[in-house]
Amino acid sequence: MTARSRALGAAVVCVAVLGALLTATAAHAASRTVRGGRLDWGIKSSFQSYVTGPVAKGSYSLTGGAATVGASRFRFHSATGSYDGDTGAFTAAYSGGVRFVGHRKSGGGYELDLTISRPVVRVTGGGGTLYVDITSKAKGTGTVTTSTGVPFAALSLGGIDMKGGGTAVRLDNLPATLTSQGARSFAGYYTAGTALDPVSLEADVLAPAGPSAKPTAKPSKSPAKKAGRAKADAIEDGAVDWGVRRTFREYVTGPVADGKWTLTSGAQDGGALFRFPAGEGTYDGKKRVLRAAFDGVLRFTGRQGLDLRLGGVRVTVKDGEGTLYADVASADLTGKKVPLVTFAAKGMKPKGGLLQLAEVPSTLTARGAKAFGGVYRAGTRMDPVSLSIALTDDARLPALPDLGESASPSPTPRASRTPDAKAATAPRAENAASGGPVGGPALTVGLALGALLTAAVVFGFVRRRRTRTD
Repeated sequence: MTARSRALGAAVVCVAVLGALLTATAAHAASRTVRGGRLDWGIKSSFQSYVTGPVAKGSYSLTGGAATVGASRFRFHSATGSYDGDTGAFTAAYSGGVRFVGHRKSGGGYELDLTISRPVVRVTGGGGTLYVDITSKAKGTGTVTTSTGVPFAALSLGGIDMKGGGTAVRLDNLPATLTSQGARSFAGYYTAGTALDPVSLEADVLAPAGPSAKPTAKPSKSPAKKAGRAKADAIEDGAVDWGVRRTFREYVTGPVADGKWTLTSGAQDGGALFRFPAGEGTYDGKKRVLRAAFDGVLRFTGRQGLDLRLGGVRVTVKDGEGTLYADVASADLTGKKVPLVTFAAKGMKPKGGLLQLAEVPSTLTARGAKAFGGVYRAGTRMDPVSLSIALTDDARLPALPDLGESASPSPTPRASRTPDAKAATAPRAENAASGGPVGGPALTVGLALGALLTAAVVFGFVRRRRTRTD
């Protein structure tokens, strides 16, 4: 089978309703709220390879809770929008962004500096458009331009009937083509009509409220206490957010380890991070000393003996420095309250009943390095730590990125043999008009039950696999 034939097959598009089956009267509903979900998109994988290759010698960084998935895709989260089952109109705006930098200048800064964020997908009348906010430095002149809501890519739906109803909408591997506005905002690296990486997305669709629906009251954790007042030194609630390390997550789900992670005992997946919730402990405001323990267990498993379990997460802050501990079970280390990483916590002060540290850099300890089997040395920079502690019962913790009801890690081929290995291949000096295959006609799938069953039996969920060379 030729590469183009494989690409044509991989471009099959599925639209599925996930959840309970619908009655005929419920199939056509008025505009409903879209909330939660994720959008996975590599932008253009060959551009990623160029940026991180030996010519540009650059890198990318993630902002706003964006994450990586597999080898070459970025995950944007927390959709908000609307879906009209009668007309098929669909809008979903996602959070997060990615910044590319390369060609470092001797005097500082970069010749290549491009940030793409807040993707929005709009589907109307059988066609789709992907909008983004973009800040770019023009190739050659260095002029910086910031634009919002740029119609960046045209999305091919292949005649999909978006009408119907359900509890979620899923679009897989939609072919994406750079628009003229997108080409201008892409700093001149590609011309209009260039094939971009395909777009996949999921979004939850909230059920319409019935005439007798009543808002659900959220139970108070401490109903007997007066709002705004804290118990002496005791914290009301808390959460610690930590992604461990991005390259480690990519290694786990890559082709060598071919593994996964699982979350139990209340731990939550936020895409670029894991949340350990239900914090309990004490905070001494005078000494600025925090001791807190959190729920949740995180376990990484895979081939080549990969099995790392982290639970019993605790955090202490004293004298302006924090330490994150965990109960560890691995091939190289098993122990209770193992200090994994340290982080700076100077100037940590309560505000509005909330004690917070946001995305502070963390450093691997010597025992932490042993927990990872020596893959990383002590002193290695790990993912940042975010800490939120409610000192009063009316303080609210920040929301975790919302990945929807069905998102999960998706293993994708990756050319690496260790978590941080970089393949030593030459960059592809791709001209503006070239690119990967656009893909062929998409499968038309309605939202009705019959089409859903047909798609499930004949096609399943077709995903494109790519390999990124960093």
